Amino acid sequence: MKNTLLIKNIGTLQTPVGSYSHTGEKQGENVKMKDAALLIEDGIIKEICENGKLPDGAQDADTIIDAEGKLVTPGLVEGHTHLVFGGYRQNEIPMKLKGATYLDILNAGGGILDTVRHTRQAAFEELYDKAFDFLDEMMALGVTTCEAKSGYGLDMENEMKMLKVVKALDENHPMDMVATFMGAHAIPDEYKDKADEFIDLLCKELIPEVKKQDLAEFVDVFCEDSVFDVPQSRKYLECAKAHGFGLKIHADEIEEIGGSELAGQMGAISAEHLIAIGEKGMESMAKAGTTAMLLPATSFYLGKTFAPARRMMELGIPVAIASDFNPGSCPSLNLQFAINLGYLKYKMTPEEILTAVTINPACAIGRGDKVGTLEVAKQADLVIWDASDMEMLCYRFGSNLAMQVIKKGILV
Repeated sequence: MKNTLLIKNIGTLQTPVGSYSHTGEKQGENVKMKDAALLIEDGIIKEICENGKLPDGAQDADTIIDAEGKLVTPGLVEGHTHLVFGGYRQNEIPMKLKGATYLDILNAGGGILDTVRHTRQAAFEELYDKAFDFLDEMMALGVTTCEAKSGYGLDMENEMKMLKVVKALDENHPMDMVATFMGAHAIPDEYKDKADEFIDLLCKELIPEVKKQDLAEFVDVFCEDSVFDVPQSRKYLECAKAHGFGLKIHADEIEEIGGSELAGQMGAISAEHLIAIGEKGMESMAKAGTTAMLLPATSFYLGKTFAPARRMMELGIPVAIASDFNPGSCPSLNLQFAINLGYLKYKMTPEEILTAVTINPACAIGRGDKVGTLEVAKQADLVIWDASDMEMLCYRFGSNLAMQVIKKGILV
């Protein structure tokens, strides 16, 4: 027997277009339906109407939700997180206030390496319970699909542990999860000054094992000064590509060392951060169709400049906005705050921002055919906002404006 849900009295139903495309030309193209209604059947959108019309069979729906004239959009898609980690790093704040940089803290044995120590010490259950609670908080803020990276284990046992946590979350939490293997997140203590040997280990042992156990869809690398250089990153990504993984790359976050150019050359589905990107990197990404996964809350928290989003869009690069939730450089999972920053700091329009937190990240994590837009036959992930329009969502900050979150046709 089919289960049906009717959402009626939608003031504005706003959605990007393009179920299977994340091309730059569609960055600001939204459909806005007034006085709309939406019928969901067994978790799939069956019909969408506007101008006061109700879908066929609406009167027989098992459940009816009155949107009370509010804004309805697709569920938000979180395209970049480091969700699973042990410990926290609030002890680094005094160091930062005294002027220590991200790389200063890392080179002193803190930063990612401190989180690695805590993550290695944490049991599977501890990491799972902690991340489960984070997902509850994210979903309450309107996120319905979430990418999560490993990278705080940096050895076989603990990288597998992290990825198995993500797999268990996908199986048990309403949130749809997408896993990325990021064994090349930092150089662990036991491989200090031996980065080439560590890359060899990842290529020969960890990447094949992740594939064998089917624990991730994508592979990511931190291509940055004092971490992994371009040749090391290329070797790692080439190995991942040979094993059938989609490619991602942390690039040009702090220094422009060629990571974004490599992203385009390798055909990466996305390049992340890009605070320090130059014209050559942008041209390489534009040519390859690589998504720019921008993380404005990280720029905010680190006191850095903001990525050149407008220039990227001028070049036709699809732009996505994500939180970068992690214990060090962005201890916030609030994608609504990232929306506010995209509006104020990237100077993006509300239409561009909605695209950047729905269909563009969905395509960048391999889910553009299922989520990211409100269209007939797509999964019924959506949010009813305590707002009349996207302008209000971009304007208000510091409050949770998500009134009701619906995941696969179920109110969560």
